[in-house]
Order: sequence, then C-alpha cells, then structure tokens
Amino acid sequence: MAVDRRELIIEAASKSFALFGYKATTMDQIAKIANVGKGTIYTYFINKEELFQEIMNRLIQELKHVAEEALDPKLRFFENLGRVLDRILDFQEEHELAIKLSQEVKEISTQMAHEGIQQIEKAIVGYIQQQVQYAVDKGEIKPCNPEITAYVMLKLFIALTSDWRNTHERLDKKQVAELLRFYLQEGLAP
Repeated sequence: MAVDRRELIIEAASKSFALFGYKATTMDQIAKIANVGKGTIYTYFINKEELFQEIMNRLIQELKHVAEEALDPKLRFFENLGRVLDRILDFQEEHELAIKLSQEVKEISTQMAHEGIQQIEKAIVGYIQQQVQYAVDKGEIKPCNPEITAYVMLKLFIALTSDWRNTHERLDKKQVAELLRFYLQEGLAP
C-alpha cells in the first residue's frame, strides 16, 4: 500500500502547530515528524502559510460536523442553539490546535494565530447565521439581521462561558443555557 505523503505532512504539521504554535513551528520540524525530506513538503505546499491554511480548513470542517451532530430537528431554535454552542465550546477546549492558537494570540500576538482564531470565529458565526435565518423563515424568532444576531449570540455565549470565569465562579452548562434563553428569547422587558 502506497504511503500518502501529503497526509503524513498534514498530520505532522497539525501535531507541530498544536505543540509549538504557529510561530515556533518550522518546516524542518514538520519534515522530521513526518519522516520526509523538507523538499517533499514543498512538493505539496508552497510554504508554511499554505500548509497552515489546509489544517485550518480541516479544523473548520470538523467544527461544522460537530455542530451538525448537535442539531436535533425536533427541537426549537433556542434549545438547538444551546446544544450547538456547547458542542462547539467543548470542541475548541479539547482541540489542541485551537488551544495553542488562543495561547499564542494572548502571549505573543502572532498574526497567523490571530487569523486562525478569526477563521474559526467566522465559521461559527456563519453557521449560527444560517440557523438564525432558518428560524426566522420558520417564524420561531423575529426578523433580524442574521449575521449580527449570530455574532451577538456567540459573543454572549463566550462571555458567559469563558470571560465570566476570569473574575467569577464558573457557570455550569445549565446556567449558561438558562441565561442565553433569558437574554435572547425572553428579553429584559417586563
């Protein structure tokens, strides 16, 4: 059976980026992990940026798959929103590359790490945007700008699950779901 060198390189690069981050990963490291010559990498990828983009594309596809698995067509929009956001957060917290990119952004603010995080956020917002539009079309929620609404939903979720715990006791998933429902579905008006 022939060895798929391209896949070996992608797997090696994924490991290297997850372990060392974007900035500290070198083509020499990737070649060593993949057990190929450095020149072999350049047969498939022009540079480190192109290889990183391939990995980001795969990560985003995997993220979308995770979100799709969380959807239950029998549930209403807000119940599904909580399920999808929970799964996405779990994915990001468990996926080594997402963790390392976040650390790299905080510690040394590497441009490519920023771009990687932005790609992930854009993909999540785009996915939620589709679900918002679908809910509007079904009459489950009021007409709104789906992109802005998706962005606000994601940022509220991040604020409740990540930012809040920086200065307060961590909220559990049930509390987060209740708060999302309160702020987004019920609203503050009496």
